[in-house]
Amino acid sequence: MGRTSRKRSTLANRAIVASAALILGGGGLIAVNVYASAGEGASGSPPGRTWNTGTQMSTIDCPDVGNELPDVPDEARWEVDRELAAMDTQITDAYQQFADRKDEISRDPNLAENAVLGPLKAKRTASIDRIATAVERNADRPQGLDGLAPCSLRADDNNHDGGGYGAGDSQGQDAGQGNDQGADQGQGGDQGADQGQGDDQGQGQDGGQDGDNGQEQQGNGPEASDFVDIQSVQPNVDRPRQRRGASRGTFSTDCGRNENGKFNPDNVIVAPGVSNGAHHMHDYVGNQANDAFASDDDLANGDTSCRNQGDKSTYYWPVLRLQNGTAENDAEADGGGKDQNIGEIQTPSQVTLKFVGNPTGKVTAMPRFLRIITGDAKAFTNGDANANASWSCTGFENRQLKDKYPICPDGSQVVRSFAFQSCWDGQNTDSANHRTHVAFAQDNGRCPNGFRAIPQLVQRIVYDVPPGPGFAVDSFPEQLHKPVTDHGDFINVFDDNLMKKVVSCINGGRKCR
Repeated sequence: MGRTSRKRSTLANRAIVASAALILGGGGLIAVNVYASAGEGASGSPPGRTWNTGTQMSTIDCPDVGNELPDVPDEARWEVDRELAAMDTQITDAYQQFADRKDEISRDPNLAENAVLGPLKAKRTASIDRIATAVERNADRPQGLDGLAPCSLRADDNNHDGGGYGAGDSQGQDAGQGNDQGADQGQGGDQGADQGQGDDQGQGQDGGQDGDNGQEQQGNGPEASDFVDIQSVQPNVDRPRQRRGASRGTFSTDCGRNENGKFNPDNVIVAPGVSNGAHHMHDYVGNQANDAFASDDDLANGDTSCRNQGDKSTYYWPVLRLQNGTAENDAEADGGGKDQNIGEIQTPSQVTLKFVGNPTGKVTAMPRFLRIITGDAKAFTNGDANANASWSCTGFENRQLKDKYPICPDGSQVVRSFAFQSCWDGQNTDSANHRTHVAFAQDNGRCPNGFRAIPQLVQRIVYDVPPGPGFAVDSFPEQLHKPVTDHGDFINVFDDNLMKKVVSCINGGRKCR
């Protein structure tokens, strides 16, 4: 079955990339003091924790200010979000400075501080001050944010976390995605991914990391070491135990595969009102009104690609590209080539959107306009605290990878899955960091105290791409297209009657569409 490439009016004639690929770290050694990033909160560590001089640097590592913010008053939310988006642009610009001058930096270690890190710190300090001032107008001024201004250079050590998070030898994840008990219900399910296929097919591809099967790796990542032969990975998915009273039903919504080619580099959840707030391209299915400037009213009145017109929800995720030397029309555009995202965007061969229940009890309706982000677009530098990537191959979905791309055997397709948070605080449709109003279920399947179970969205996206390295998800430039940065976004715009049906089907143990 041939590869499916995106067809749409907004992507007209494609051209072969004429310029040489920019591959950071491919030149000389950069001898500067830089700081290790060892998980959540460690980015931009203070002086004293250094790499040896002569280490080959590949990216810029900055603390994620948004993750460290306390509660932000509603009145300040818009201003804070815009300033956080500006800080993302500052990092992007600094990364480009580093990339453009890496040869000079290798000859003059002080240049990294003087030309890149120092100016970046000054800009971040000013942005942090504006954030604190915006909060202070309506609440106490947040303390301790100034320490988040400094950034550092870091190497691509291919083991960003140091705690066994897919560090080559563990190559996978334990019991599905995000510690959530419902994740297994939506992966494969009734789609032929029977959780056991391929176990005896051997391990004959040797990891696939020495050959590229004709694919020309381009851009600023990923590397061959970011890929692993799925047949060399041991099964690592456990089915959650269904307890008495569990909500065992499902509701599936068919919103297409983005055949009409709706995409943009915005993120209305994280950076409302900011064009190119994501610095990478998103695929969209469902609501067709979603861009950086879409209000709740715009979404409520927008068209939808979903077969059931009562579902105007918006579902979006970073595009996946073949890095094969073929350029899209966005090769010179924000979110595309200007942000180091190059190659031929792939239309999924299959997209499944399924809502599942809770293994310990009934679910309650989601509030309209509930926003959920799963995964972390900055997990390469942030660490794995919020990461929720899951990669596999059809026929091998009992083997899930967190921070590796899979090399699938002939006849098997790449699968990326997201099991979203399934617990809601019962009050808020969003939060300052866009995370704390929702949560994953605990290991026993129950929601944390103060949270209630809601239908869990499980997305399964399948791609027919050539075997071997040569594909990658879009990312922020400094995240180097690492598979661990994969993430999904969702805004619930079900109408009330359809949401009632969703809850009824799930709690009643029925399979509905």
